[in-house]
Amino acid sequence: MDYLEFKITCREEFREILIAELSEVGYDSFLETEEGFDTYTEIDQFDREAFDEIIDRYQEAAQIRVTEMTVKKTNWNEEWEKNYDPIAVDDLVYVRASFHPAQNGFRHEIVINPKMSFGTGHHATTFQMLRLQGRVDHQGKRVLDVGSGTGILAIMAHLLGAEEVQAFDIDDWCVDNGNENFALNGLQIEMGLGTIRSVNPKGPFDIILANINKNVLLDELEVYTSLLKQNGFLLLSGFYTEDVQDLITHCKPLGLDLLSQESKDNWAALVMKKS
Repeated sequence: MDYLEFKITCREEFREILIAELSEVGYDSFLETEEGFDTYTEIDQFDREAFDEIIDRYQEAAQIRVTEMTVKKTNWNEEWEKNYDPIAVDDLVYVRASFHPAQNGFRHEIVINPKMSFGTGHHATTFQMLRLQGRVDHQGKRVLDVGSGTGILAIMAHLLGAEEVQAFDIDDWCVDNGNENFALNGLQIEMGLGTIRSVNPKGPFDIILANINKNVLLDELEVYTSLLKQNGFLLLSGFYTEDVQDLITHCKPLGLDLLSQESKDNWAALVMKKS
């Protein structure tokens, strides 16, 4: 199937805003560049009206320029290899692709060949989720990774000693990529395909990881709570710092209490505990 590729140049301070806005209308594959970012969508799922509305709204303030072209899905891996650099999350974990050399000085290493799945550790939300995972005891725990993308958070859970890890995503491309990454990191599970309601994972879980967007989180919070053990941990990201209070407000009547929060580049991450 052919895809539409949009090369978007914009002012630096608007890059994350535009990525967030586009993720709200169905885009989940982004490649940050020096001048902005590239994003992709299947031709038959492209919503021209929604895309144009976002671009028009920020056009002047963000100084946006858009180049549109049609690409083959199989061309994307080459683009990632040209632009994907390793990352380090403190001394906790070194995230690299298979074409990068290993690096000493880290407690863990994750090998991710991301293709075009979301969640490589470069984005502030994924980076923060990995950091927060390092602060939560995973040893012998049951862990659920919601909207797993490349599978990076599920792999981190496995490395931190989780007894069982379940993961799923709504995108079949992510599922294929995630399963490849699981194999690269010795995680012998299969990623499921679908939403949390259609996959219907069997709880209870000690830890639930959800790095999605705000609207999906608000819609699914009640489901997460029903799958979480008493005193279990819910790690959330995928939203801006100004959205934190809205998330906390929705969590409170569900018996989810805020334990800690982080922010990076105006993106937030929360650790909630089921009381």
